Amino acid sequence: MGQIDPTAWVAPTAVVTGDVTIGPHSRVLHHAVLNGDLGPVVIGSEVVVMEHALLRGRADHPLHVGDAVLVGPHTHLNGTRVDDEVFIATGVAMFPGSRAGAGCELRINSVLHVNSVLAAGTVVPIGWIAAGQPAQLFPPDRHDELWAVQEPLDFPGTVYGVPRGTSMREIMRRQCRAYGPPAD
Repeated sequence: MGQIDPTAWVAPTAVVTGDVTIGPHSRVLHHAVLNGDLGPVVIGSEVVVMEHALLRGRADHPLHVGDAVLVGPHTHLNGTRVDDEVFIATGVAMFPGSRAGAGCELRINSVLHVNSVLAAGTVVPIGWIAAGQPAQLFPPDRHDELWAVQEPLDFPGTVYGVPRGTSMREIMRRQCRAYGPPAD
């Protein structure tokens, strides 16, 4: 299981559960959730995880955040890898199998899609979507072009372990089992 470095600080209202490691001098602010119940969460040194951020590890996609990273408020990092010195603004979503290279900026409400790789130093503009390997950048109004890149990245297979077209009833049955009460 993980550990919290003695020089790190976790706010009393934050939730840290499961296999979570927090590195030296890092800070986890109020109401952030670091969930390592389904897979490891590793936070490097001098990282700030701001209020209401959700960081989740997955068995097949551990969550790894490098050193000197800002994780903004209301972000969702799920089974992703964040290299050193990345700026993750408010409301960013990063999905399983994705990776943000060193020095990237993901601006407000941007998305790094499942199984997508953002080259070091890339800036994703406010509200834009990055998808592909290497990631291409799409404004929200170019959905058809985005879908051509996004569909083969296999969101349902990567996130839910099912083929595209599986009913929501089956997906939610599986999700309810996965997020059930922790085993004693």
